[in-house]
Amino acid sequence: MEIIETPIKDLVIIKPRVFEDARGFFCETYNEERYQAAGIKQHFVQDNQSKSSYGVIRGLHFQLAPYSQAKLVSVSVGAVWDVAVDLRRNSPTFGQWYGVELTAENHLQFLIPQGFAHGFSVLSETALFTYKCDNLYHPEVDGGLMFNDPDLNIDWKIPVDKAIISDKDMKHPLLKDLKVNF
Repeated sequence: MEIIETPIKDLVIIKPRVFEDARGFFCETYNEERYQAAGIKQHFVQDNQSKSSYGVIRGLHFQLAPYSQAKLVSVSVGAVWDVAVDLRRNSPTFGQWYGVELTAENHLQFLIPQGFAHGFSVLSETALFTYKCDNLYHPEVDGGLMFNDPDLNIDWKIPVDKAIISDKDMKHPLLKDLKVNF
């Protein structure tokens, strides 16, 4: 397993070892002991999966403290553009975002620590997106950030006329109006 640092502290990409042959491949997607040894200390308590079609943009989502969540995300079918936004008020990279393409072929994982908003867009016909969380879902502290905030200027890699966004995600506040407790 290889840990790839990003320009934002604590936000990392994980490249697992993949063993391929004529039959296909084998990849260990999570091993707590190996991840802990690599500096990934989160203890994951919930696994989630979503299926989406091309053009879907989900996010940007987070949970407020004391129930904030770190997420370890990956794609088992298709391809997504995955984005994390630093919402930690005392961070030198507050309000900055980083994106990575996650595909079934590249097997990359993206570790998004607590204090970040997270979202993704689907680049393939369909995508099966999986993620581990280090805290359970608590709807009372569910939060969001507007996916198309002009101050963030995130390129979702989807033409605007092809984007599919939920009503809920269309109502999130802009970063300048956001109230967070990270």
